[in-house]
Amino acid sequence: MVLEDVMKALAHPARMEMLIWLKQPMEFFGIPDAEAVDGISAGQFERSGLSQSAVSAHLATLQRAGLISSRRVGQRVLYRRNEESIAEFVKTLNETL
Repeated sequence: MVLEDVMKALAHPARMEMLIWLKQPMEFFGIPDAEAVDGISAGQFERSGLSQSAVSAHLATLQRAGLISSRRVGQRVLYRRNEESIAEFVKTLNETL
């Protein structure tokens, strides 16, 4: 993990919001945590008011930074948080600062 890459990915408010939404799928998507184990469909993020292409670009940035992972199920791509990577980022940030 490159600390600067993760910080750049988190610098955009929409990407931060997406990570928060993924942490609490019931609250933000109306999907019970048990059903969201495999992830949340990219289409669900369009509730942010962003276009499909903007949502895809933001999710790709989060994925390149290692903060989320994706999985294809049929024609849908499901996204979920990479909790290990997020914890590593927090630890590295604490140690660095």
